[in-house]
Amino acid sequence: MIILVNGDKMADEKTEKLMAKCEEMADDPTLMKECKVLLETMDEKNVVMEDDPDQTYTNMVQNISPKDVPKVLEMALKIARSGDTADPELKIAAERLIRTLEPL
Repeated sequence: MIILVNGDKMADEKTEKLMAKCEEMADDPTLMKECKVLLETMDEKNVVMEDDPDQTYTNMVQNISPKDVPKVLEMALKIARSGDTADPELKIAAERLIRTLEPL
């Protein structure tokens, strides 16, 4: 089981831009696919977010909607920036979601 501790509020400029773009693209099929991949990986790896320990990621995957995308991005940013996450599969899934939003 991997427990991710809730750190400082992510308020840097890059994060704010990613969140804004995420809200604009929330219904984009590619972004939704990457969200599902991350949630499935989190479920497989038994990830527990400290701020939401009762969350079941299987349920989120099955019922994901565009309004959930910013929350999933926030989780991806926590995973990507966490020094506590050593699982490469989980980090890759988080980074792929983030890259989906970054300009090419």
